[in-house]
Amino acid sequence: MQDLKQRSVFREFLDSEAAGGIILMVAAALALIVANSPLAETYFSVLHAYLGPLSVSHWVNDGLMAVFFLLVGLEIKREMLDGQLSTWPRRVLPGVAAAGGMVVPALVYVLINRNNGPALSGWAIPTATDIAFALGVLSLLGSRVPASLKVFLTALAIIDDLGAVIIIAIFYTSGLSLAYLGAAFAVIAVLIVLNRMRVMTLVPYLVLGVILWVLVLKSGVHATLAGVALALTIPLERSAGIGHDLDHSPLHRLEHGLHGIVPFFVIPIFGFANAGVSLAGLSFGALIEPLTLGVAAGLVVGKLVGVFGSSALAIRFGLADLPANAGWSHMVGISLLCGIGFTMSLFIGLLAFANDVALQDAVKVGILAGSLIAALLGAAVLLMAPAAGGAEEGQE
Repeated sequence: MQDLKQRSVFREFLDSEAAGGIILMVAAALALIVANSPLAETYFSVLHAYLGPLSVSHWVNDGLMAVFFLLVGLEIKREMLDGQLSTWPRRVLPGVAAAGGMVVPALVYVLINRNNGPALSGWAIPTATDIAFALGVLSLLGSRVPASLKVFLTALAIIDDLGAVIIIAIFYTSGLSLAYLGAAFAVIAVLIVLNRMRVMTLVPYLVLGVILWVLVLKSGVHATLAGVALALTIPLERSAGIGHDLDHSPLHRLEHGLHGIVPFFVIPIFGFANAGVSLAGLSFGALIEPLTLGVAAGLVVGKLVGVFGSSALAIRFGLADLPANAGWSHMVGISLLCGIGFTMSLFIGLLAFANDVALQDAVKVGILAGSLIAALLGAAVLLMAPAAGGAEEGQE
């Protein structure tokens, strides 16, 4: 019964992420079309228009994305405590793959931009994997992809998201206000007390979460990290022998509610607001500029070498096994799909070059090109791989 309920929750997650990924593709394509049409001036002016204290763009990137990071935090907590990453044997392969998939792309980016000082602050851009986009591509391939690979990709992306959160907190925070930061920690302390007191209603957590978001925004730490901090304090209720007591677990109730909002509303709006880049005058020379090339090569080559290479080493040294019914060609395909870095890569790019629109545009071109190439190559490899469960030379 426990395994059945775990699979049910996990299946709901996969289905919503895959559908959301397809909608994200449409939103990104629409943004590119609008940004290169007569509507371009209106598109960019709306993004820079102010609603209260923040521009529309900032409301999207600091406000709506805090909701996205809240969902990311909930998923990380659930998977680490009661899901696919709840035991060390389950964590080994996706953990090693995620580590390789972050380190190698960063090294590729730095290598290409070693003589381009201003661009080096973007080293983390190609380290991200867009789980919604990648699962959207996998969903289009249907039964040719073993279910175990979808689980592997999801676990890898969740660990990758955790790494991205840490990177943002450490490397993309500046101009700290100790007063606001102290107040934010005080709110987090209250949230922890509520958790320890086993307060199971979501209202006080969400009210304090809004206050926390404002304080973090004022503190100099990126406001979206308030979503992660809030998520880690939401109680996860587990009943003995049941696995998921969905009616009484605040974390599961909130996660279930957000799965109807984030993939179909928050992420497409973020994609539409940030994928729009004018391609007027774009030449081949612009595509091989170090910044653009570094991002694209990091996503395609870096992710392939990092994810596949580290996975292969872990499997060869007996630290982990190949996912069930999957062969080496499947692992190559899934490693390429990890190069779809759209949402988190765009987000990190905006942080890395917050005051330079030209560099932001170069980053967007690199992300779009790299993600498209990674998606096409990954899908092609998986289509040519043996059907799920089929034999493959070299598979143990």
